[in-house]
Amino acid sequence: MKAIVLKPGTTQIQVTDFPDPIIQKETQIKVKIIAVGICGTDREEAIGGRADAPQGEDRLVIGHEMLGSVVEIGSKVSKVKVKDRVVISVRRGCNACEPCLASRSDYCTTGNYKERGIKGAHGFQSTYVVDDESYAIKVPDELGDIAVMAEPMAVVQKAIQEAILLQSCRMNWIQNPNWSQGKVACVAGLGPIGLLACAVLRLKGAHVIGLDRAPPDGIRAKLLKAMGGTFVNDKNFDMDAFRNKYPDLQLIVDAAGVAQFDFNLIELLGPNGILVLTGVPAEKPQFPVNGSKLMRQIVLKNQIILGSVNESIQHFIDGLHDMQEIKKKWPGVLEQFITHQFHYTEFQKVFEKHGSEEIKAIIRWDK
Repeated sequence: MKAIVLKPGTTQIQVTDFPDPIIQKETQIKVKIIAVGICGTDREEAIGGRADAPQGEDRLVIGHEMLGSVVEIGSKVSKVKVKDRVVISVRRGCNACEPCLASRSDYCTTGNYKERGIKGAHGFQSTYVVDDESYAIKVPDELGDIAVMAEPMAVVQKAIQEAILLQSCRMNWIQNPNWSQGKVACVAGLGPIGLLACAVLRLKGAHVIGLDRAPPDGIRAKLLKAMGGTFVNDKNFDMDAFRNKYPDLQLIVDAAGVAQFDFNLIELLGPNGILVLTGVPAEKPQFPVNGSKLMRQIVLKNQIILGSVNESIQHFIDGLHDMQEIKKKWPGVLEQFITHQFHYTEFQKVFEKHGSEEIKAIIRWDK
């Protein structure tokens, strides 16, 4: 079969022949890849950033956001059948710590987990993959190709669900089971995760403000407005004016991963609010922070800062359900999140400079 392979720590990336995966256990499935999404992690790997090959190997098949079709199943597979469309989760637990033993490798405490296409396990940019059915989630037929965004949607599900859970628990006088209903929420960074977060929050009844450097007349602003959100361009951002306009900002989701801006976001948070960090900043030179001022605010205003990474199988299931609801509520919007598509033989194009009009780029393996 063919695969897109990287030599970790270098920029050596190519399409090459790779051994065909074979079902070796009764609970495994073989999947023909349809499409694989590209994100910042893939681009970081392609320029020599974080990536680890499987033990004993010197190359890594990249890609962790996938959609595929089942072509073969083991004798004890019961969740899916041949021809079902599936997505497969990314992380594999360490099998040693309490969270991993409870099937919550997203909370792994040892750091010895593996991640397909990223850390110690081959990814999904290949003709076929084999995995245990326990990591596969069946995709509803009506979602079509947008299910390739199931992994970033699962990241969003975990971040928002945990924020709402924390807020609901500590504000137990609020009887509405949907804490976000009617709340003012802000999403910083309107890439795929940011726009998906906007969609989920709007679905949950929040008033959503999206911050991004993209043009106010561009596709990101257009899609946010189509879902009833408010777009704010943060190129010439006036923090005081924003804070005065939205003094009761209850939830901020950071999907940009810009460290200096993240500290600015803390200052925008309203009383009893929560800031959820999903972006991973690059290691850049240090910058000054008024730590005492921020700590006083966090304490005196009962605020929470929450880091959220990866996801569980349930978050994939919940994300696919929300995708169905978003399609019903705003027909045609999710499809527009996929702005660029490339055949796997054109993979180099996806790693070239991408403009503000790109939201989600995918590599296709079915054409």
